[in-house]
Amino acid sequence: MTDACTPRVALALDSAGLACSVAVSLGEEVVAEEHIDTMHGQAEALLLLVDKAMRVAGQVPAALDLVVATVGPGSFTGIRAGLAAAHGIALATGARLLGVTSFDAVAVRAASDCSETRFLLVALESRREDLYIQFFDPHGEALREPAAIMPASFRGAVAATIGAKPLLVAGDAAQRAAAALAQRPATAVLEGSAPGAVGTLRAGLRLLRLGRAPKAPRPLYLRFPDVTLSDIRQKSSRSTT
Repeated sequence: MTDACTPRVALALDSAGLACSVAVSLGEEVVAEEHIDTMHGQAEALLLLVDKAMRVAGQVPAALDLVVATVGPGSFTGIRAGLAAAHGIALATGARLLGVTSFDAVAVRAASDCSETRFLLVALESRREDLYIQFFDPHGEALREPAAIMPASFRGAVAATIGAKPLLVAGDAAQRAAAALAQRPATAVLEGSAPGAVGTLRAGLRLLRLGRAPKAPRPLYLRFPDVTLSDIRQKSSRSTT
């Protein structure tokens, strides 16, 4: 470690959303980032990206002090693939393992765009009509628990949380969320603010600095999976008849 809070070499993985990405930092400086847009094959893609990013950073796996993974919300398959890869890398290298939410990954990257009076709404794609959302204050602290809500409920949620205060909307569903808030005064959209490994990395380092790092990453699911046990049993039954 470079000091009590900052790891010398850190690796971050994100595969919970609409892409896979990996980032490597030396101290606080991000020195390598790899990204591909994919909704399938996250496990295979992540390991290839990790290998490439580590080579670009000029580091070997044994040098890792910290591995950070996005825990969701998002794709069930992507979340599981990212956590499995992170667990495997941490176990093999002896690095510390942290998990951060996709909301925190966006919020930490948006922090520099928030003024002292502007609140933040992080809106993430669910691949359905509803969106995953969480509110943050101008200092990056969460105001309420994350939720999956319909766009029609956005105005009420914003009014109940921050009233008429200035709002910045970020995340890969920022445009959809902003459209639901059309005509609301003092509302801006942060472009290019989708979750990614760089935000995941910075959010993990922030948790370390604040002494809030959780003991073990746990997936964050805001809805049940589309495929249930009964669906699997029905398919199995049909395949054997």
